[in-house]
Amino acid sequence: MDDPVDSGKPSASAAERWWSKVGKVITWPPSDGLGAPALQTPAVGPAAPAAPSMVPTTGWAFVTCMDTRVDVARLFGDLGPGDAHVIRNAGGIVTDDTIRSLAISQRAGRTDAVFVVHHTDCAMTTFTDVELADRLERESGVRPTWVAGTFSNTEDDVRRSVEKLRASPFLPHVESVRGFVCDVHTGVLREVEGLGTEGPSASFAGAATGQAMWGGWW
Repeated sequence: MDDPVDSGKPSASAAERWWSKVGKVITWPPSDGLGAPALQTPAVGPAAPAAPSMVPTTGWAFVTCMDTRVDVARLFGDLGPGDAHVIRNAGGIVTDDTIRSLAISQRAGRTDAVFVVHHTDCAMTTFTDVELADRLERESGVRPTWVAGTFSNTEDDVRRSVEKLRASPFLPHVESVRGFVCDVHTGVLREVEGLGTEGPSASFAGAATGQAMWGGWW
């Protein structure tokens, strides 16, 4: 099995990109003398913005891949902090832990709609569960007790994920579980057919599908 991940050290350019993103909130060199970055104290007072509520304003929860090219905030109407719960893992598959998070989301967060978002060019289609388990066993001497959850057909896996969520006894709100595939090359978000939820709905107002959301941003 080919390794889709570069196991080498980050390049200087990667380090520079990281610093450009976090440099405004981290001081360097560290003040504690232990080699760990020291976080600056955020500004407080009348000018400080109020923290969003723990309850998402849209009532939405997303299950999606950890792939950095999938930006659900842009795909679904320019969402911001406090707007939706986003649950990520490798492949955006539905696992017991995904259902655990959604069960809490629908109770503590009062969400009532779940959107499963897969994407094209996913690494989870480039190897099999057995190939990964064999490799991990060779490298560590221990075979994993968990299954990677790879898949060969992205749309079929979205359908399986949606069906698994709808069948869960722990999720009281399954009437608005929908599935999508994002094309990472064009930026087009398309709803998967055959789930009985295609087309606009009140709970999905404001989200744009079937069109490029970010133009040349990709």
